[in-house]
Amino acid sequence: MKKVTLAVLAAFAIAGTCSAAVKDGTYTKTVTGHNAPITVTVDIKGGKIASIATKDLESPGVGKVAIKKLEDSVIKNQSTNIDIVSGASVTSFQLLGAIKDCLKQAGAEKGDFNKRITDANKAPVTERADVVIVGGGGAGLASAVSALEHGAKVIIIEKLGFLGGSTNVCGGALNASGTKYQKALGIEDNPQKHFEQTMKGGHNVSDPKLVKVLADNAPSALLWLEGMGLKFNPKVGAATGALYQRSHYPNPAGGNTYVVTLEKQLAKYGPDRVKVFLETPATELIMKDGRVVGVKAKHKGQDVTAMADKGVIVTTGGFGSNVEFRQKVNTGVWKEADLGKEIGCSNIGVAAQGQGLQLAEKAGAELIGLSDIQVHPNGSPGTGLMLDIKTSGRNRLFINTNGDRFVNEGAARDVLSKAVFAQPGSTYWLVQNKLRYPDENAIDLLSGRTMRDMLAQGRVKKAANLDELAKIINVDPARLKAAIESYNQVARHEVKQDKFGFKATHTDDRPMVEGPWYVARKVPTIHHTMGGIHIDTGAHAVNAKGEVIPGLYAAGEVTGGIHGANRLGGNAVADLMVFGRIAGANAAQAK
Repeated sequence: MKKVTLAVLAAFAIAGTCSAAVKDGTYTKTVTGHNAPITVTVDIKGGKIASIATKDLESPGVGKVAIKKLEDSVIKNQSTNIDIVSGASVTSFQLLGAIKDCLKQAGAEKGDFNKRITDANKAPVTERADVVIVGGGGAGLASAVSALEHGAKVIIIEKLGFLGGSTNVCGGALNASGTKYQKALGIEDNPQKHFEQTMKGGHNVSDPKLVKVLADNAPSALLWLEGMGLKFNPKVGAATGALYQRSHYPNPAGGNTYVVTLEKQLAKYGPDRVKVFLETPATELIMKDGRVVGVKAKHKGQDVTAMADKGVIVTTGGFGSNVEFRQKVNTGVWKEADLGKEIGCSNIGVAAQGQGLQLAEKAGAELIGLSDIQVHPNGSPGTGLMLDIKTSGRNRLFINTNGDRFVNEGAARDVLSKAVFAQPGSTYWLVQNKLRYPDENAIDLLSGRTMRDMLAQGRVKKAANLDELAKIINVDPARLKAAIESYNQVARHEVKQDKFGFKATHTDDRPMVEGPWYVARKVPTIHHTMGGIHIDTGAHAVNAKGEVIPGLYAAGEVTGGIHGANRLGGNAVADLMVFGRIAGANAAQAK
């Protein structure tokens, strides 16, 4: 798809950007990336950068996109003095630093390959379409495809340097009931059960009308995605805190698969029907006679105006990385916990700031449920990112620093995270074994990575047996074995449930007995903010009186009322697709 991004770099002459002292050859540098080491190889020919090759384990749709963009730009312009990719700053800085080091190895001086490359055109830009979408994440892409299917011309305004937002880094579980995949496994399920568990899991404060729309339409959303060519793994799982075996995972694994699928669908419509502005944060919704009619935005100092003849859809995600704001509104489930900067966030930091809430509120939209913040137990220490082995699925144990189990591993996310906070140091060890990873070279259904890669990253440790595992995590071997046996007794159906309430009701519940064993230290992390723009069942934004704000729609994590005080694992992607489809269709058909 040809993207209109306003980020086209000006053409600069490359003469004089390289030094006669630069020696031809191949030079390599390894640096620390966002997820794992990045090894960069730069090939110099004729005193110029001929090629750049990168070996990395960065996230698809985020780090890998940034790497490709920067490699191409450095080669094209023969300069490392270029803008980083918004949303992938760590990867960008590290990559450029590695390239600079390689050039230094080749004999380059400080001023070589350092000509500043910037946008040349700062003239204001005005575009018009039927539907303007603010936010190009999962919900935004679903809205765009849906609007296009209903005949609309679409503009997407995205502040990051790539599409997909935090959907790129999510696990990808999509909850849907009564599917062919469940039936093939003998799993009985239906929308009513999905509805009831979502209400209960959300502490019964969700809007039941919205929850019913979610549960009733999730199966058709899955079929909609399949119609675009997306493949689902036939193995139905249970995302962390899903409460039931209805989580469908894309193949390849990970949220980026949804992004790639939706992007390919956009490309079919061509630039005459859809335009995408990257690195262009929205600054204001344009109002006329009480109706939202457009969006003002900025692209690196350049004014961008996108007028909407039918409607504007806000799909900017949550505010999980906005530490000041989340502390301010933290009066709900986690009011006793400190959600300050020591607690990380699993989403892309620059994306999860809550700007969409501000835009909609200024346009008259009511904000609801802002205190409903989700803390997930699968954070990596120091960052809060959900890396390496996952808490999703079954056959994984939560072991504290004393070597004990302390919670029903199949419980809801708020239960799990509260239990973690109560442990020494608010941390624990996530333990898995050969049962989850029979082949270290196979791509994991949940993480989208091989165990070999996870071990290479260094956050996952491997043990041949339980005695070795106990040594790694520094606990009494007998105590650890007793903890695992308490789980296995239930898995063997020797007891109906254990003292934590764990029951072996999942088709994958089996005893954990055989090595190798795998372990990673985990901490709580901010994962989802359930409050936001008040919408009705048609994804229209409404004011405090319940009145529809003409021309304004919203979908995804930026909305409130769907998940209540606690989101079930696997319901987020369902939410993005269900309400994204509805918002796009209704905006496209607006009078």
